[in-house]
Amino acid sequence: MSASTPTVTSADIDYLLSPIAVRERSRQIYNHALGGETHFKVNSDKLVEVANFVLEVTRSNYPDLQIPFHSRWGHFQAGKVDRLKILNEKLSDLDPLEKTRVKIELAIVSVLLDAGAGMQWKLKDPFSSGTFSKSEGLAIASLDLFLQGAFHSQGKIGADSEGLKKFSRAQLEAGFQVSPTNPLLGMDGRVQLLNTLGKAFEGSRPGILADEWINKAVNHTLKASVILQSILRSLGPIWPGRVVMHGVNMGDLWEYKGTYVPFHKLSQWMSYSLMEPLMEYGIQITDLDELTGLPEYRNGGLLLDSKLIELRDPALANEEHSPDSELIIEWRALTVTLLDQIGNEVRKLLGKSQTELPLVKILEGGTWHAGRKIAAQLRTDGGPPLKIKSDGTVF
Repeated sequence: MSASTPTVTSADIDYLLSPIAVRERSRQIYNHALGGETHFKVNSDKLVEVANFVLEVTRSNYPDLQIPFHSRWGHFQAGKVDRLKILNEKLSDLDPLEKTRVKIELAIVSVLLDAGAGMQWKLKDPFSSGTFSKSEGLAIASLDLFLQGAFHSQGKIGADSEGLKKFSRAQLEAGFQVSPTNPLLGMDGRVQLLNTLGKAFEGSRPGILADEWINKAVNHTLKASVILQSILRSLGPIWPGRVVMHGVNMGDLWEYKGTYVPFHKLSQWMSYSLMEPLMEYGIQITDLDELTGLPEYRNGGLLLDSKLIELRDPALANEEHSPDSELIIEWRALTVTLLDQIGNEVRKLLGKSQTELPLVKILEGGTWHAGRKIAAQLRTDGGPPLKIKSDGTVF
């Protein structure tokens, strides 16, 4: 730790492992940007224009505005192939609780394998004749491995401690069709995440989180932040090379100018993805907007590509940046704050309340797809506007 690193208490740890801290610390950097103190400037006059673009993309994707959550489950259906029908058929003999446990394991494993694939990687779909890349390809590959029992010590559909600890790079290469001509970024980081996930649930399985949440539900309702808190505490030990406070691995949290800025991006997206199996079981999820928008390269790319934010030094777009750099921390913080603002503008345009159109649906409608669309318009490879050095655990 540097000499400027602040001291922390257990109360600070609880705060930094909360979506409240993600919003508040991001807002502080946003205010610094407004004051000209960051690598980025904010062009607030572009906000309504961006919101209209997001709404245009949303109406194209979901003309009836029946928008699902921004979660892993939609990616499994890429190309309009009903792969979840195969999963459900294989789980049909299980009781509802066990089925929920297995689906939670699928979501956790698949999300952990989802960091940026790179612009060259593609997957020949084992379920159809299609070819997929990026998040959809990663989702399909992880589903196929899951159905093969690759994450379970006894080769069952599911995941347990021993199976995850033994999962190998060779298995990942085979399942994701990796080769010298089909490279996948962050290979070792992905395998390490699954191995350490196995250690985090030593002698057990990730699916036991279903029991915890069902037991915590009051009148069959559960706050979204309860799911996130469990993920941050249970999965905290899996993150490599991160800040540790009083023995607690703080995950997606970064030192920035004498303070700490948390994002918990993968943990929040995982939380969004775990809600659906719980809802299938009969648990109602409330207070969705306690969680934040996801500061990753599609949402962040939307801001840069639309010029809602701009680099003060355009030459920085030509350099590679690591996740712990001030520039990337600022980019992600601005993404969190401006996604809230975009969400508010989209709701105004539609005359919808926060309850009717929570942020998790605006992301899906929405900002993530708008980020991908504008990237494809501006760059032949559809990649992000900034060059990111990915370790397979952040982006």
